[in-house]
Amino acid sequence: MQKCDLTGKGKQYGSNVSFSQRHTKKVWKPNLQSKTIMVDGKKVKMKLSTQAIRTLKKKSLLTPVK
Repeated sequence: MQKCDLTGKGKQYGSNVSFSQRHTKKVWKPNLQSKTIMVDGKKVKMKLSTQAIRTLKKKSLLTPVK
């Protein structure tokens, strides 16, 4: 399923609109990356959106797990 485990960000639906104003259905999927992070001293594998990863890095909450 296309959903961020942390933020809940998922698919968005809309329409492609051509020059002749025809509407066709379109889906925008979030950019998800699989990351292993430390939670309470345990390694947890999560699917995170790239925006969530950026925010975690900015707040110094995401550190590389070895």
